Amino acid sequence: MTETGTAVAERAPHTGARLLAETVTALSQRAPAIVAAAADQMRGIRLALHFHDGSRATMTVRHSRLVVEPDLVGAPEVEVVFDDRAMNLVFDAQRPPVEQVLAQSLDVRGDRERVLAVWRAFTLLSQRASGLRFIQQLWRDYREQAPRLWGVIAGDGAAPLSPHGDVPTGWHAVDFLAARQPLEADEDGGARALIGGTVRTAPRSLWDGRRSSGWWETQRVGDADLVETMRVCRSRANRQMEDLMPDREPKAALYDLMRSYPARQGKGLRPTLVFAACAAFGEKPENAVRAAAALELFHNGFLVHDDIADESTHRRGLPTMNAEFGNGLAVNVGDGLNLLAVDAVLANLETLGLARTLGLIQEVMHMCRESIEGQAMELGWIHDRTVPPRDEDYFTMSTKKTGWYTCISPCRMGAVCAGVTDPAVLNRFDEVFRLIGIAFQIQDDILNLVGDEALYGKETLGDLLEGKRTVMLIHLFRTAKAAERKRLARVLNRPRSRKSQADAELLLAAMREHGSIDYAIDLADRLAAEGIDRFENDLGIIPENEGKAVLRQIAHYVTTRPL
Repeated sequence: MTETGTAVAERAPHTGARLLAETVTALSQRAPAIVAAAADQMRGIRLALHFHDGSRATMTVRHSRLVVEPDLVGAPEVEVVFDDRAMNLVFDAQRPPVEQVLAQSLDVRGDRERVLAVWRAFTLLSQRASGLRFIQQLWRDYREQAPRLWGVIAGDGAAPLSPHGDVPTGWHAVDFLAARQPLEADEDGGARALIGGTVRTAPRSLWDGRRSSGWWETQRVGDADLVETMRVCRSRANRQMEDLMPDREPKAALYDLMRSYPARQGKGLRPTLVFAACAAFGEKPENAVRAAAALELFHNGFLVHDDIADESTHRRGLPTMNAEFGNGLAVNVGDGLNLLAVDAVLANLETLGLARTLGLIQEVMHMCRESIEGQAMELGWIHDRTVPPRDEDYFTMSTKKTGWYTCISPCRMGAVCAGVTDPAVLNRFDEVFRLIGIAFQIQDDILNLVGDEALYGKETLGDLLEGKRTVMLIHLFRTAKAAERKRLARVLNRPRSRKSQADAELLLAAMREHGSIDYAIDLADRLAAEGIDRFENDLGIIPENEGKAVLRQIAHYVTTRPL
C-alpha cells in the first residue's frame, strides 16, 4: 500500500487521487487501527473514485490494508464522483448524508449493500482521521499549494494560508481544531501528551475505540499518531539508558560499544507498549521509564548475542558488533548490556517500592527464560539439520524467542509498574500479544526475503544464509516432493561461511514457486485478526483511555504493515 501510494503521489501532484493515496499511506503508518476498521467495512469491494480535477483512483482491500492504485483498475462494484462541493464536505463531515448525496455533486453508483459499506468506510476515515494533527497538516498543505483546487466554500477568503493554522483555510474542521488545540512549544519544541510525553503533532481525537463523533464535540483522547508516539517513547527510554550507562573505563572496549546498538534507533515498539500499558491502568507513564529502559537494554544485549550465533553481518543498516570488532568483544558487550538491564530493574526500588520491583524481577526472569529456550529451539534445529514439520512448532519457538520480550512482557511490565500484580489480570495480555507477536515475526521474516534492506535494517536473504526455520521454509519443505526436498536440504544445511548469495536465491525461488511467501502472508493476517478479536474481548476490563488506545493501535499496526 505504501509503495502504491507513493507511486500515485509522484505521478499526479496536487490532485484528488494523490491526496487520497497520501492520506491512506499516512494513516497506515501512523494510525493503523483506522485503516483496519475501514478495510473491514470495504472487504471484497473494488471502489472507483473520480475527482473533479480529472484524476482517478481505485481502492481495494488486501488482507486488512487499503490499497490505492493510480487510475481505474478492473471493473468496480462501486463508483464515486466528487465535485468541488463534495470534496469540501469530505473532510469536515459537517452535514448529514441526505444533504451530501446530490445529483452532479457526490454521485455514487453501485448496489445498495456495497454503497452502504463504502459509506461506512469513508465515515470511519473522515470522523477518525480528521481529528489527527498529521492528517490536518496534510490537507492544509494541499489547500495551501492550490487554494482553489477544491473550490470555494462559505467563508473562504483568498488570503494566503499558513501551515501552522493561524490563517483560516475555509475548512471548518481544520480551522476549529487548529484554534482549539494550538501546538504549545516546550523545551523540546513540542506539546505535552500522556503517553509520549512530548509530541510534535498533538492529536485531537474523534474516536475512543468504540464510538466516533463530529469534530465540534468535546471528546476523550483516542486515536493518536503511532509513529510520533513511538518516537517519543523510544527517546525517553534512550535518555534513561544513557543516564544508567557508567561513565568510567574501559570506555573504548566496553561502554562506548554498549551505546552502539541502542543508538541505532529501532521502532520503539517495546518502550511504547510499556508506557501505554502503565497508562492504561491509570498510572503516570513516567513510573515505567526504568522498566522500558531495562527492556531495551535486554533487547540490545540479545541482539548482540543473536548476531554472533547467526554469524550476521549487518544490523539496522550498519555492521554487526561481531563483524566489526570480533566475537570476543561482542560477547562481552552483550553481557554488559544484560547486566545493566538488571541494574535498571533494581533501580525501581527507590521509585516504585519493593512489591512492584519484585513483580518486575519476576516478569524479567520469566521473559529471559522464555527467550533463551526459544533461541535453543531454533539453534537446535539448525544444528540437527532439521526442519520442523508443523507451523505450530514455529509458533512455539517464535513466541519464546521474541514474542515474550517484544510484545507480551512489555505489556505485563507496564501493568506491574502501575501496581497490577494479580496474575489473572496480567495473563489477559498473553494470548492477545502471543498471536500479535507471531504475526509480527512472520512479517519480519517475509521482509527479510522481499523487503528493502535500507528500510528493514538487516541484510536481505540473511535468514536463508543463516538457515533460519521460518514459516516459509517449513511450508516449502512440507509441500516440495522428496527429490526436490533432498536437493534443497543440501543447500540449506551448508554452514553460513560456505553459503553464497546464489544459494539463498535458489531457496527463495523455490519458495516463490511453491507459494510459500503468499502462504505466510495469509497466515500472518489470520493470526493478527484473531489477536485483534482477542484484544477487544480479553482486555475489555481496561477502560477506554489513551493508554489502551495506543495498545490498540499497535495491535492493528501488524495488520497494516506494507509487505
